[in-house]
Amino acid sequence: MEAFDLHRGTSPIILGFPHTGTFVPDDVLAHLNPNGRVLADTDWHIHELYAGLLPGASSIRALFHRYVIDANRDPKDVSLYPGQNTTSLVPTTDFEGRPIWAEGHAPDAGETTRRLKQFHGPYHLALAQEIARVKAAHGVAIVFDCHSIRSTIPFLFSGKLPDLNVGTVDGGSCHSVIQSAAISVASAAAPYTSVLNGRFKGGWTTRHYGSPSQGIHAIQLELAQITHLKAEEPPFDLDPIKSDRLRQVLGTMLTRIEALAPTLAKVAK
Repeated sequence: MEAFDLHRGTSPIILGFPHTGTFVPDDVLAHLNPNGRVLADTDWHIHELYAGLLPGASSIRALFHRYVIDANRDPKDVSLYPGQNTTSLVPTTDFEGRPIWAEGHAPDAGETTRRLKQFHGPYHLALAQEIARVKAAHGVAIVFDCHSIRSTIPFLFSGKLPDLNVGTVDGGSCHSVIQSAAISVASAAAPYTSVLNGRFKGGWTTRHYGSPSQGIHAIQLELAQITHLKAEEPPFDLDPIKSDRLRQVLGTMLTRIEALAPTLAKVAK
């Protein structure tokens, strides 16, 4: 099975979906415990939520589940948020801090290396190549990394997460006009709540690829799943009424950011 699905578009925007995949190879599945097999920490339906919002956008979607290996983590397994609870390159627990592997069956270093080569590496090679292609065509490339998470997870954060969480690594991963456009749309999108660089400032994709001085911009949007799911629990069904309302906001945000590309391309020259 391919590690990813890539669509090459005509827009300067590339949509990234590192956490919507649910494929777990049989030899990996056999080592997950019953809790792990629920795959609760999936970014449920996110690629469907964004479908068609920006017809010219490129997109890349990891098809493997984050429990196999996390496509949005540093391949050296450096923590994104030192001092805070988080999950690793190959998670050992779910977002609640509960084990996901059968006792004694957590992957070792050799298995992690194998998964890096089979899944993580090919996904990021394809993304890097798409960024280069898009930048050559437009003079600029904008990676918009698409995520979601349950709105209440005490192991990871206190209280309830805002609905729309814009992450730009404290302004370091994209030009300020992209950041301003995103948070402006989010802030005006009543009744949704929003925050800029709150608990989720951007994962490894945003941090690794975002290089505004080189004409490559990266931004992450983490959605609270209550904004588009019927419930944040199995079977994690998409709510068509909620999702239709949210899609209007997402479409506006993407269109606003895309319109900035020609000006940003001139700045990058």
